[in-house]
Amino acid sequence: MSASALTEEPNAAPTALEPENHRRDAEFNRAMHGASSQEQSSFKAILQKDRGAQKAAVDEYFKHWDNKKAADETDQDREERRAEYATLTRHYYNLATDFYENGWAQSFHFCRFAPKEAFLQALARHEHYLALKMGLQEGMNVLDVGCGVGGPAREIAKFAGVNITGMNNNDYQIQRAIMYAEKEGYSKQLQFVKGDFMQMAFPSASFDAVYAIEATVHAPSLEGVYSQIFRVLKPGGVFGVFEWFMTEQYDHDNGRHREIRLGIEQGNGISNMVKISEGLRAIQAAGFELECHEDLAERADVAPWYYPLAGDFRHMGSVWDFFRILRLTRLGRASMHKFVGGLEMVGIAPAGAQKTADSLAQAADCLVAGGKAKLFTPMYLMIARKPLVDREHAP
Repeated sequence: MSASALTEEPNAAPTALEPENHRRDAEFNRAMHGASSQEQSSFKAILQKDRGAQKAAVDEYFKHWDNKKAADETDQDREERRAEYATLTRHYYNLATDFYENGWAQSFHFCRFAPKEAFLQALARHEHYLALKMGLQEGMNVLDVGCGVGGPAREIAKFAGVNITGMNNNDYQIQRAIMYAEKEGYSKQLQFVKGDFMQMAFPSASFDAVYAIEATVHAPSLEGVYSQIFRVLKPGGVFGVFEWFMTEQYDHDNGRHREIRLGIEQGNGISNMVKISEGLRAIQAAGFELECHEDLAERADVAPWYYPLAGDFRHMGSVWDFFRILRLTRLGRASMHKFVGGLEMVGIAPAGAQKTADSLAQAADCLVAGGKAKLFTPMYLMIARKPLVDREHAP
């Protein structure tokens, strides 16, 4: 099968899902992160990693990407990444989480921007919009699939008054999510659990609603993860998702298009990103009734979703956003490259920190390029419902 053909058949899961090993993951988390999980400063947390464990994470993650350019990528390369989806994603966030918090926010997602809207306000509004479209009501039990460090869960809990279970396969992020929930006084409303979203341990029909914000893109099969979400939803329950997709304008035979896609995947821990049409097929094949879907990146906004990564200060909504956007500019990223590299040379930062920062910088450039060319969207909204009656088995 050609790489192009593989792109058109994304929804078949690997022949066998990765076995879960929570004890192994917990031991690695303690070895690599130690007390840094409780460090309030994300930059200080970067410097506190165990050198040996950090190197192991770097080697395990970048083995899938080093010396593999888009022009040389093979079907086997993609299949190997999909087969090790859980390990790839877990180590990506072992390496990238502190950089995300330091350079972006505690909500690891993009958003739309109203004219002159402050950065953090826009992130929160994006989360509120999903809760609104889903019709979340006070007291509902809700699952957050791929919860990160809990930024969206905390915001949606405040906004909608729901009880949220955040699921994550990265122990470090779970520890930080618990810390932030306790700090803000939301421990009773929020809980965070370890798990693989391709093989959820929850009983069937456990939740009133499920959402995922830019997280299920890490799945090796969208139909697989959507089917798991369908199973744990109660009949009549709603699923809302902001999904990452390549658009229908993506052409796998175009070398530049492949470079953009691979750069986004490498810098974001994604084993295989697919087109919008394939995602729509996947959610319906999982059994959902699709109530609405829209690429929010196509809205006629003055400020594009990628403006912070592009370093376009014209759209800055608050003076307090200046230094955040400055860090995201090419100049800011180049400065971080040299600074982190210098800290590595003198032994303050662990080896691999600079390589991680460089990978994130490359991804930023590809995200901007993909957004400008309308080849990629990080905010394809889908609202879907589990039928009250199983049509296949109804009398």
